Amino acid sequence: MAHTSSVKAHPYSNLIEGLKDGQIKFFNPQKLDDPRYDKLPLSIRVLLEAAIRNCDGFYTKEEDVENILDWQQQQNKAEVVFTPARVLLQDFTGIPAMVDLAAMRDAVAKHGVDPSLVNPKCPTDLVVDHSLQIDYSKWLVRVSLFNQEMELSRNKERLQFFKWCSNTFKNVNVVPPDVGAVHQVNLEHLSRVVQVTDGFIYPDSVVGTDSHTTMVNGLGILGWGVGGIESEAVMLGQPVPLALPQVVGCKLVGSINPLTTSIDIVLGITKHLRQAAIAGRFVEFFGPGVSQLSAPDRTTIANMCPEYNATVSFFPIDQVTLKHFKKTNFSQEKLDLMESYLKAVKIFRSYEDPSEDPQYSEQVIEINLSSMVPQVSGPKRPQDRVAVSSMKEDFQSCLDEKVGFKGFHISKEKQDIRIPFLHCGEEYQLVHGSVVIASVISCTNNCNPSAMLTAGLLAKKAVEAGLVVRPYIQTSLAPGVGMVTHYLNTSGVLPYFSQLGFEVIGYGCATCVGNTSPLPEPVVDAIKQGDLVACGVLSGNRHFEGRLCACVRANYLASPPLVVAYALAGTVAINFEQEPLGVTSEGKEVYLRDIWPSREEVRETEEDTIISSIFKDLRQRIEKGNMFWSNIECPDSVVFPWDHKSTYIRSPSFFSKLSKEVPAPQSIENAHVLLFLGNNVTTDHISPAGSIARVSAAAKYLLSKRLTPREFNSYGARRGNDAVMTRGTFASIKLQNRFIGKAGPKTLHIPSGQTVDVFEAAERYQKEGIPLIILAGKDYGSGNSRDWVAKGPYLLGVRAVIAESFEKLHKNQLVGMGIMPLQFLPEQNADSLGLSGKEKFTLAMPDSLSPRQQLTVKSFAVTAMFDSEIDVIIFRHGGHLRYVARTFL
Repeated sequence: MAHTSSVKAHPYSNLIEGLKDGQIKFFNPQKLDDPRYDKLPLSIRVLLEAAIRNCDGFYTKEEDVENILDWQQQQNKAEVVFTPARVLLQDFTGIPAMVDLAAMRDAVAKHGVDPSLVNPKCPTDLVVDHSLQIDYSKWLVRVSLFNQEMELSRNKERLQFFKWCSNTFKNVNVVPPDVGAVHQVNLEHLSRVVQVTDGFIYPDSVVGTDSHTTMVNGLGILGWGVGGIESEAVMLGQPVPLALPQVVGCKLVGSINPLTTSIDIVLGITKHLRQAAIAGRFVEFFGPGVSQLSAPDRTTIANMCPEYNATVSFFPIDQVTLKHFKKTNFSQEKLDLMESYLKAVKIFRSYEDPSEDPQYSEQVIEINLSSMVPQVSGPKRPQDRVAVSSMKEDFQSCLDEKVGFKGFHISKEKQDIRIPFLHCGEEYQLVHGSVVIASVISCTNNCNPSAMLTAGLLAKKAVEAGLVVRPYIQTSLAPGVGMVTHYLNTSGVLPYFSQLGFEVIGYGCATCVGNTSPLPEPVVDAIKQGDLVACGVLSGNRHFEGRLCACVRANYLASPPLVVAYALAGTVAINFEQEPLGVTSEGKEVYLRDIWPSREEVRETEEDTIISSIFKDLRQRIEKGNMFWSNIECPDSVVFPWDHKSTYIRSPSFFSKLSKEVPAPQSIENAHVLLFLGNNVTTDHISPAGSIARVSAAAKYLLSKRLTPREFNSYGARRGNDAVMTRGTFASIKLQNRFIGKAGPKTLHIPSGQTVDVFEAAERYQKEGIPLIILAGKDYGSGNSRDWVAKGPYLLGVRAVIAESFEKLHKNQLVGMGIMPLQFLPEQNADSLGLSGKEKFTLAMPDSLSPRQQLTVKSFAVTAMFDSEIDVIIFRHGGHLRYVARTFL
């Protein structure tokens, strides 16, 4: 970092202050004495601090600092850069980056440079979580061992390589398999809130290759997902370029309804934001309602970013967040330091104090939490939502209506029918609306601990109040994973579930998919005798008519605690406000409000018991390690000993012919067009993804390595092999190449006039020494970032892409790989210039390039799409990988 090498030379050294008697230093933006700082959204203050601290005059300039400080005027206008504190990789997206670093060590070693100097400049965490498959089930002894052995054999090369990376590279932390999913490990172990490096403290921040990276914004840690190429650039020291974003303020007001669960709130806020058209913006929460949300609630809301297309949903740190950290992996000393620092730079706040509210972009969304009432959905479709307060009236209307999406068309004279029956020697009655199936399930949207914990505490209070569930109701408890059983047991509520009949039935899809045991015969007979609309209530995600049981026509999706409540009531036709759930043996009426746990009670148990237990368990697993990972053998060498027989991991040719000196600008002479493309070519068309087609160039390569089609696996699994990935570039069956006239991964080899695979054509051109370009229309490279979207074309021999317009992110990727992005002048394109694509193209490269410089290709002008001098320098080096390699030479 700029400040660690030469503090005196730092342009903002006057902002440095000390904490803990000067032992720890920090850059304090408040010392700018600029009134604009106090008005900035707190997420923008994090960007500003990073720009000040990393201001080196090359990547980050004083102009960037000024533009961020002037955010109110520069939002959506200025281009700035952001240097995150760390990078988060999951294994599939992380392997190409680590392979490139290993190859860079080879390249510098050939020049006599110590290869151990090559390490990521930005701290990088790689979580191995995408490997394990369930090959053996619970019926076998030592199941875990069998599954791990299968994982080792299936992923041996990849895991050995990761183990080598963890032992060899500095600044790389590999979290081994069988510890946890990447987003959970990020939340529960890797997130530091503040970082301390070389005596300087600063805010934690992250970019990650996992779509759930945005969850950390719920903890006040700025972070979002990026593609593989972008993450690799950050690892190697390059900041993330971004247009200074608009920040939409989301004000939460009102009090949460006591019966409203966290799931209701999360889905309600998501619905509001989805309707607000906030694509690509930051969302920052404020207002007194935020204090009512627990830290897990906030991370769940932040995780929903892709649902409403925001870049981040940021919750500035407050006392609720600090209390959460106290229960996790932070010592009191670390908490005190954290609080002192955050308050000193004003990125800590009290949501109850409106004087601390910053100024947001013009758009402010106000959401009243009291408007979010508990709901269920049914009786036949998930989209038919019903407020719990209206449930009794809604069910009555379902009986009245004609048979359809909601109606059952029960005649008036048959609506009050009561059918008596015997069950285990006792007489009961069934009516329309009687609950006969009740299943508490924790999967998909009900995995938030608070929802299951609320149900458990409700069960506890019901038992203590003397309530029971009628024994003919088929009750079950289906935790999605063992961790749910663990925390229900730890919090002491599991025995109360059991006492009400909700026994753990196992792990996996059950009631949702109709995997229920048969109802008692007397119950089925009674339903048939009265033609009753009997009901099932479950907290899963499937409930279509007849799905749970053929004789149960009405099925409702509800939150876990409401499943317990309806089971206690024995009917869905109840108004919880006015009617009791049941009567105790002493004759006392008990209402739902009497036993519903408060949010404070749920949060306290969640923080004190569940979260502490989860963090303790994770910490033990990480510290203890596992024999599986420990027993993986890996090379003990500074450079990686590549196995030339491997079809998964291979040293790429990005560093072939790497010279110490930056080569002189090379003109492109007599280039042929590899592909002649139209508008809206996406990264899906360019980058390899999905399965490997049996007739593809990649398949031919794998067959030549004596693999069978069953062993091909996917492009995703083979991201560490450039031979496979290059052959898969432009291999999409949906690629529309104007040379061919129909969709497919083919192109024209112009000298011979033959139609061949794109890779075969590129291979022929390279043997003939002919450089290649691509002609394209508008929005070239739109869509999600992909690892090989620029690497693939580079290895195919593409020197330039000439398009009507580029998606900005992809344009940066092309520059980062040394491919020149050239844009037709306004109102011009291949057609208007009369290009057939079969011509030869020559571009004379000037001795000095500048951003947005006009150049001449053949006989027409184009604009070189370099945004900055940094872009030009990176391109001159032949891309970012070569630029970084030369810094070691």
